[in-house]
Amino acid sequence: MIQFRDRTMRGTTHTGWLDSRHTFSFGGYHDPAHMGFHALRVINDDHVIPGGGFPTHGHRDMEILTYVLSGALAHQDSLGNGTVIRPGELQRMSAGTGIRHSEFNASQTEPVHFLQIWIVPGRTGLAPSYQQQALPEGTGGQLQLIGAPGAAPGTITIHQDVRLFRAHLAPGQSVTQVLAPGRAAWVQVASGIAAVGATELREGDGAAITGELEFALSAETVSDVLVFDLAAH
Repeated sequence: MIQFRDRTMRGTTHTGWLDSRHTFSFGGYHDPAHMGFHALRVINDDHVIPGGGFPTHGHRDMEILTYVLSGALAHQDSLGNGTVIRPGELQRMSAGTGIRHSEFNASQTEPVHFLQIWIVPGRTGLAPSYQQQALPEGTGGQLQLIGAPGAAPGTITIHQDVRLFRAHLAPGQSVTQVLAPGRAAWVQVASGIAAVGATELREGDGAAITGELEFALSAETVSDVLVFDLAAH
């Protein structure tokens, strides 16, 4: 079964420096029908003006991923990390027993656009940690594993039974994702126009996939798509 999540129905947050769209309930946006999907808790589609950003604040017991689509995001945290995240890189911050961080647009002239993703970890009380991974250019029309529970070359480590794939697809290209029995998937279109089966998805749209052993993902335009393979618990 495919359940479509319309980009135009997402929650919103607007401030002087932030324009954010919430796929699932977040902050002041609460929708009991969209509280997350299995271990996937947050997908925020954030646009931050030049020089704007999130001042230092704290988190606990959450896997926080950042996927930059355009521009650059400056990160600092209480572990001593100070980095800049750019398109083609993926950041993972495990809040664990507690971490404080800030995220600011690294540019004073250009906006930054990124996805902020939260995943509930498999257990609480982990030691806080940080990882930033440069991803290989393009995927050649293939699904590329970029995050997984165990350490693997070219991936970030996710402390949960979640496998994260991305696909950069040219118009007309398609891929098939196979799911083990009892698992589910979430598809999020970061850019472009793609389809899951006969369901068209545009930038910001998502789809929950349950009760399927495989599904086809095809592109109508140049598309950047994230696929979360999730334990169904």
